[in-house]
Amino acid sequence: MRNLTKFTIKAPANEVFEAFVDPSKIGNFWFSSSSERWEQGKIITVKYKEYNAQLEIAVLEIETNKKIVFQWGANGEGHVVTITLKEVEPSNTIIEIVEEGFHENDDDFVDQLLDNKEGWVFMLSCLKGYLEYGVTALRGGLVKE
Repeated sequence: MRNLTKFTIKAPANEVFEAFVDPSKIGNFWFSSSSERWEQGKIITVKYKEYNAQLEIAVLEIETNKKIVFQWGANGEGHVVTITLKEVEPSNTIIEIVEEGFHENDDDFVDQLLDNKEGWVFMLSCLKGYLEYGVTALRGGLVKE
């Protein structure tokens, strides 16, 4: 089972792509830090200082300015996330995020999907604020209790 989230960002695809893969930019909208540039085959350590959390992601595929595929965790057991970028006109990009690996038989299946959707919508809202308006203070605002 998969979860799909889509946004339009008023920025060229290359700027949206770089916001994800460049460790000096990702802290402006998503993780507080990323250990290195995201490249295919790398294991990247990402941190959320606000939530005292650190995890690894395995970058499975990169297509410059078009696609990023990664798996949560470095052990091959986490969900797979595909981020697709489609520039629809100069300075407008549709970003689509698909997270796969949910199991309908899990007792908290619906809660997992809702929590996941909330996270992606929040992150994309922060990305939009960052790339369109230069706002970098939204990232840590989601309350998780």
